[in-house]
Amino acid sequence: MSLPALVALALPAAFAGGGTRRWFGGRAESQRAQAQEAKDAAAAAFYELDTAQRDLRISIETITAVDDSPAARRAASDFEGLGRRIDEVSQRYIQAVDAHDLDRADLEAAAATRARAELTAARDELVRVKQELERFGGSLGPLLGSAETLLARVAPAVERARQALLAASNALDGVREQGLRADDLAGRLAALAPELTKLNQGAGQHGVQQTLERAERVQREAGAIRAEAEGLPEKAAEIDHRLVSLRTRAQALTTRAGQVDPVLSELRRRFAAACWQDLQQVPAQAVENVRQAERKLAEAKAARDAQRWADATSLLSTVRALLNATDDAVSAAGDRLARLNAVQKDPQAEIERTRFAIRDAQRLAMTGRATPDPRHARPLDDAVARLDRAVAGLEGGRHPDYWHFLTETDAVRQAAAQVVARIREERGGVAH
Repeated sequence: MSLPALVALALPAAFAGGGTRRWFGGRAESQRAQAQEAKDAAAAAFYELDTAQRDLRISIETITAVDDSPAARRAASDFEGLGRRIDEVSQRYIQAVDAHDLDRADLEAAAATRARAELTAARDELVRVKQELERFGGSLGPLLGSAETLLARVAPAVERARQALLAASNALDGVREQGLRADDLAGRLAALAPELTKLNQGAGQHGVQQTLERAERVQREAGAIRAEAEGLPEKAAEIDHRLVSLRTRAQALTTRAGQVDPVLSELRRRFAAACWQDLQQVPAQAVENVRQAERKLAEAKAARDAQRWADATSLLSTVRALLNATDDAVSAAGDRLARLNAVQKDPQAEIERTRFAIRDAQRLAMTGRATPDPRHARPLDDAVARLDRAVAGLEGGRHPDYWHFLTETDAVRQAAAQVVARIREERGGVAH
């Protein structure tokens, strides 16, 4: 056969056989490899976006767990919007992957090229959304920092609450060993048990802010219980001391009350009725007050024995008030006689003392002025006139009303003192 005939016979075989397959196969394999690289790059971008989204979701959950501000709610809403955008680009990536089987033996170059283009576009979208996600994450810095700071306080706060409860329980055990029941404190401590249960359940169930507030409340209340428990022995000793002291004082007042009648007798004999009539009931009232005080003391003793500390303290306060009133009334009789004796002997001393107070106020009113302010001059003029009337009341009569005179001079001095205080306040305000 001739060479041209052999060539003619070989050419169809060359185009239909290995020669043609090697040329197209080499190009397809190259496109397949590039498409596979695009697929791997898209897969890496998809993984990185997914990781970034999961990390950012943790940040958002941290913020929303502790912060209900408009800024925090807006951040959560923005994150949801980004999530929808991520879902869209992720779906396109998955569709691109599913649409092209790069492992097919008969993959054509054109199909590989299309696959590479679609996968590259999917990767680019994934990268762009990840960049948006990163920018958004960067804007959360202040919110996230505040939230993390608050979260960091939870565990220490809960632990402090637990330690405070333990300390309160130990303090109660200590006072019980001394024979003090402290039932009310034990009841208050038992009431904190549900709060401790909620603390143990954690902030995830009850909220961070609520957990912090609960921990602080428990710590505060447990601390108060502990302090009161530790103070119980001292309180018991103080109540015992007050019982003895007030009982002794009641006995002494009984003796002093018996001395009022001679004082009243002298007042009746030497002074006008107006000087002593208001003291007539002092002896009987003193006896009644002391009797009531003794009954309350017995009740206080019973409350102390029953360890009703609040009741004992309240009753002792009542006893003290009764004895104070009695002491004042008994003392008033003796003081009245002493003051009346002094003014009867030398009324001029009381008059001069009062005039000095008026003149002192008048000098202050005139300081820096040619004429006094009428607001100051008028009450001082009234005080002068009132003193003159009081002095005139002492003239004539066998038994002047010295007590009225003394109450008037007291009132005049108070009026002068009020003017002085007003002037100083006004001038001090201007200077300031």
